[in-house]
Amino acid sequence: MNRRDFLRAGALAGAGLFAGPMVNRGRFSLFADGRVPVEYSARAIDLVGRSMVIDMLGLLTLDWPKLYAWQRQPGEFGPAEFRKLRDSGVKVFHPAVEPNDPRPYEASLDWLSGWNRLLQKRPDYLVRIESGRDFQRVRDEGKIGILVGFQNSDHFRSAADVASFHALGQRVSQLTYNARNRIGSGCFESQDTGLAPFGAEIVAAMNRAGMVIDVSHCSERTCLDAFAVSRQPVLITHSNCRTLAANPRCKSDTVIRAMAGRGGVMGVTAVAAFVSGRGPATLDNVLDHFDHIARLVGVEHVGLGSDVDLDALDPQTGRVLARYNVRGLPPARRVFDLTEGLIRRGYNDRAIELILGGNFQRVLTEIWGPQQGS
Repeated sequence: MNRRDFLRAGALAGAGLFAGPMVNRGRFSLFADGRVPVEYSARAIDLVGRSMVIDMLGLLTLDWPKLYAWQRQPGEFGPAEFRKLRDSGVKVFHPAVEPNDPRPYEASLDWLSGWNRLLQKRPDYLVRIESGRDFQRVRDEGKIGILVGFQNSDHFRSAADVASFHALGQRVSQLTYNARNRIGSGCFESQDTGLAPFGAEIVAAMNRAGMVIDVSHCSERTCLDAFAVSRQPVLITHSNCRTLAANPRCKSDTVIRAMAGRGGVMGVTAVAAFVSGRGPATLDNVLDHFDHIARLVGVEHVGLGSDVDLDALDPQTGRVLARYNVRGLPPARRVFDLTEGLIRRGYNDRAIELILGGNFQRVLTEIWGPQQGS
């Protein structure tokens, strides 16, 4: 069987979620540029290549001065930076941050201005993702998609601000970060007061504008309230399962079921503390979270939300940050290693394509509509 016949056979493999794993008849080396080359199966490489891989908390870099330099002087983002992102297998990044600033409104305007400058000046490499049709542009033009969002919504001074920030390019907003704000409770609050009346106004305004609601850092009750109030699916872009890792940032089965019941999707993270509650975190532990969500609510409701860049380095020390130390899952190769892991676990090709990005593409397009944007 030649490679083309093999890949065609893989694409036609079983229709169930957990089909029998195929025997991979070819392996190929990747990531040989100055590093030890790693072998991946032809099936994994083909799946990553043909999938719309979306990382719903994928950072371009944890080196903030470097990012700010790209935004101030877009010419600093060149071929090497583009190749590094492209070679990761991720086609769309959602590099959201929490504006940790006493002036969240002004800080968010500054953040959007920087992204708008970079996206406007580097159309040769980057595509702004603001409507369903932009995913096809990423595929057709071979570029990297950037989805601009925030990990807090305290920059919304009023419901009217939602439409204003949408007009400036924001497409995703997490309702709270870890603490309480005027919208609702964060996951580390000792008293969970749920979604506030102002929060219900913001949710309604986000629905009207076509802005995606994210509850990754929200408390249990705030999540459930948001699902009940929203007319659109609500996403958990980057979290893991509390059943497997007892951390307040992880979601209970109750929340996961409610999210799926409204058509949402949950992205699995690679943050070690959210992967394993005991012992060192491993790739198999990460795969356990994919399995748990898929078995609990269906493979149509799980995706990627790694919460890391491609290096996981402390910019000051140059060392790998402990919070991203997941054995068997180097950040630059995470998409390929996760794909191989899903193959080993018996997922068929269609299920893997959905996990790698098909699910998030579907729900984002549903919320935005295919023609939203410029």
